[in-house]
Amino acid sequence: LELWLRQRQHMARGLPKQKPIAGVKEVIVVASGKGGVGKSTTAVNLALGLMANDQSKSVGLLDADVYGPSIPKLMNLKGNPELTDKNLMRPLVNFGIPCMSMGFLVEEVAPIVWRGLMVMSAIEKLIRQVDWGNLDYLVIDMPPGTGDVQLSITQNIPIAGAVIVSTPQDIALLDARRGAEMFRKVNVPVLGLVQNMSVFQCPKCSHQTHIFGSDGAKELAQTLGVEMLGDIPLHLNIRETSDKGQPVVVSSPDSPEVSESLTRKPRPSHNPKRGSITMAM
Repeated sequence: LELWLRQRQHMARGLPKQKPIAGVKEVIVVASGKGGVGKSTTAVNLALGLMANDQSKSVGLLDADVYGPSIPKLMNLKGNPELTDKNLMRPLVNFGIPCMSMGFLVEEVAPIVWRGLMVMSAIEKLIRQVDWGNLDYLVIDMPPGTGDVQLSITQNIPIAGAVIVSTPQDIALLDARRGAEMFRKVNVPVLGLVQNMSVFQCPKCSHQTHIFGSDGAKELAQTLGVEMLGDIPLHLNIRETSDKGQPVVVSSPDSPEVSESLTRKPRPSHNPKRGSITMAM
């Protein structure tokens, strides 16, 4: 027991102290173990859904995927951030959501060919050198995987909770579970899972096909003991509206693909017993 206590004390001394982001009350991260599962699209529609559910709440969106920023395209935003008198970057705004992304600071097709230390420095600037104003929630679109960026963010700022996005496919679920376990190791609550591309419905005959399998994320949620937050279909309208920078929650809020996938719309609520965010539906 004494050895274990000494090890914990030694590890605690080596970790950075968490410092809240100025003006931000709660931070929710949207993550996936594997790329290409619709994480960024989910993060965008989650941020817009939070604001739509309670318009008294202010919501921001941070794109932490330095190598492959998607938020500028999904939110139909272009341009370079202006600087305040305090030399802080002003987020670009659309649909009432202030956004910050590496995509605003480089050319659209320019590759980010950086080593780890440069990426960490960029993440620090995107978090600390932005004038977020006063936000009730900041949704962070995390890069895929469980690497340096994820550890840096979770160790440096208080995180209210993580939403894990996965397709029902076994190979994606393996990485989704790794992502969930990573958050648990760094004491970040996993709010729940979102199953994306769950089913394809033929637009002509309405026949449903589970291209990537069925109920895989639901079964993983049960295994992990967390909520199943959403079941999003593989639908042409979601893809088209995303590519146009008109997220489906804004452009087609009453469409079947929105109502069917988010019949239990995410609504963060404070749980005073745990001192954290839960995803009330």
